[in-house]
Amino acid sequence: MSILERFPAIIFDFDGTLIDSAPDIALGLNRLLAQEGRAELPLTDVHAMIGDGAARLVERAFAATGEALAPGALAPMTARYLDLYGALPVDPACIYPGVVETLAALKAGGHRLGLCTNKPAGISRDLLGELGLAAFFDAVAGGDTVAEKKPHPAPLLWVMDRLGVDAGGAVMVGDNANDVAAARGAGVPAVAVAYGYPRMPLADLGADIIIDRFADLPAGLARLA
Repeated sequence: MSILERFPAIIFDFDGTLIDSAPDIALGLNRLLAQEGRAELPLTDVHAMIGDGAARLVERAFAATGEALAPGALAPMTARYLDLYGALPVDPACIYPGVVETLAALKAGGHRLGLCTNKPAGISRDLLGELGLAAFFDAVAGGDTVAEKKPHPAPLLWVMDRLGVDAGGAVMVGDNANDVAAARGAGVPAVAVAYGYPRMPLADLGADIIIDRFADLPAGLARLA
């Protein structure tokens, strides 16, 4: 069976999978912390905070630099962070090697591509456009598209519905446990990349396969198919 027959739809995480967003996330976060008189966080610490959406990122950052945020302060502080992050200039160098060429080949081969991220949908679409990646994707779900975020399968199922596939025709490609858990909940295989922000040993993610480079994805999908 060809990979197109087995996986007509391929759905990707964003941060740590398609782009190395951690430096810009850290920059926006540290600007917010500085405004609040907090110490800056090193990039390695920020890596461990990425993946559960903007609110959890901000919550973790404040807990790591002093007194935790009061419940009522989290939403406005998250909005301030998103404004700071969204205003940063986009550097195409953040796209991981092999991403553009591999997405182009998959798209040309007839696959429908989707994005399922915990980053807000509006920012995600803006980034895709500014990075020249928007044309590759037929459906985009962010952390605010449906009521639940990954690891819940709901946003992945939402993307699958827009791409016109069920569990028998999709695969999820990501870098952390949330992506694998969402895939399991949706009943689809999970591919993990080895270079992202996993927050745990790669072997513990539970992915069906792990690829070292994004360009290895077609070969990995062929193994799954």
